[in-house]
Amino acid sequence: MKTVVAAVIERSDRRLLIGQRRRRDTSPLKWEFPGGKVENGETPADALARELKEELSAVLRKCVPIGRVLYKYAETPEQLEILFFAAAISEDDLTPRTFEKIEWVLPKELGNYDFLAANAQLVANLATGRIKPAELLEEP
Repeated sequence: MKTVVAAVIERSDRRLLIGQRRRRDTSPLKWEFPGGKVENGETPADALARELKEELSAVLRKCVPIGRVLYKYAETPEQLEILFFAAAISEDDLTPRTFEKIEWVLPKELGNYDFLAANAQLVANLATGRIKPAELLEEP
């Protein structure tokens, strides 16, 4: 099983960062939360920090686990374990290196975007306010 990490980043105006996959990627133009594969020898938090640096030139300041999904896409041979984190970054200047584009959207607007299927439950929890990433990051 392959493990993947994804960051749910909430700005002070409550908007969440989402990225659109490139046209030539698997699941082209679908929306997702930034992140990627955990490499051998990496902790999930280390992988998240590396992926945010690679994908957005962002520096991870803090992360807290908020969910775990097991999912198998038809086009992949193995099941994925997806670990979702509420994440705080130094958001000086984000550069979308691996996305077609990125957007900051309100939780209630998430339903307007065509997300990867494995994100469906998290998107629903964020859109309805059951999960509030910034509040989770404030807890000691």
